Amino acid sequence: MAFQEQYFKHKDGQYEPALASDRPKKRKTTPFSYERFEKHVKFVLVEVVPKLVKFLAMCTQFYVVNFVRLFLPAQQKSIRGQVVLVTGGANGLGKALCERFAKEGCSVAVADIDLISAQKTAKELQQQGVKANAFKVDVADHKSVAQLRQDIEQSLGPVDVLVNNAGLLAMLSLSEGTPEDVQRILGVNLVSHFWTIREFKAGMVKRRRGHIVAISSVLGVLPSARTICYCSTKFGVRGLMAALNEELYMDGLEKDIHTSCVFPAGIITRKQFVDFMTHDLGLQIPWHTPEYVANVIVQGVLENKTEIVPSTAPVRFLIRYYDMLPRAMLRIGGEALFGKLPALTPKVQ
Repeated sequence: MAFQEQYFKHKDGQYEPALASDRPKKRKTTPFSYERFEKHVKFVLVEVVPKLVKFLAMCTQFYVVNFVRLFLPAQQKSIRGQVVLVTGGANGLGKALCERFAKEGCSVAVADIDLISAQKTAKELQQQGVKANAFKVDVADHKSVAQLRQDIEQSLGPVDVLVNNAGLLAMLSLSEGTPEDVQRILGVNLVSHFWTIREFKAGMVKRRRGHIVAISSVLGVLPSARTICYCSTKFGVRGLMAALNEELYMDGLEKDIHTSCVFPAGIITRKQFVDFMTHDLGLQIPWHTPEYVANVIVQGVLENKTEIVPSTAPVRFLIRYYDMLPRAMLRIGGEALFGKLPALTPKVQ
């Protein structure tokens, strides 16, 4: 912690380079001796072999358990009576998620920068007998998120399921948009996840119960031209959730607080966005209704899945095996599935 404090208080001209002598010194090679050989053999037998056997046993158990699960119905947890927060919950996928979680018997916090639409969604849920409230929040602003936590805890109670759904569907390349546009996309699509998780994770740890869901994208695994800003944020969300999952494991909380990262493809939400993707760019994206995607996500949460891909089998295949396939094959597959993007910069003759 001392290093972090020193780093952020750094002043110009105070950089101190590390010296080669600071590195751990290599052990000097010594002539062969039976005593040293016996020592190494004992180390292998006492330290290495037991750990190797334990590793192989754990791998065997993992594969056997997962093989058996193929023939058994997935175990589901109950979230009835729990408080769910959905950011960007006023419209589109967020609204569908609010409705789907409500069917599971949850109290729902509908948070959005569009308070009027959030209130409308909350009212519809209340008419169905659901305990729901609307909250105005700018997820890119930490103070606004901190206030959101206080407001939800006062009206609904502590949040058990956090769904980071808020996002901007701005398809910008590096040469498009203003610097303010880029900062806004980064703030809403990525930095907001830091603020919400920091605010709500502490309560989950204290109660030793919680689930954190992040909506990434297919473009958080499969990079695409013309969407550099959006892709960068969704790749960031993917990395954040993977690292968070490891940290919870390291802290012994993997059985208490679960994480789910979602990689949806096209969702029929905002009309301008759908028209832009299909008519202006001519892409053939596999589109799904918000209700379908929300149902797959909630089902994944109930089964504690760490990765959820609510899309077609070819898209799920590409996401699963992306790192194993050559880039040329991925481009061919991408164009076959989604179509070819028009060039942003005309080729120089």
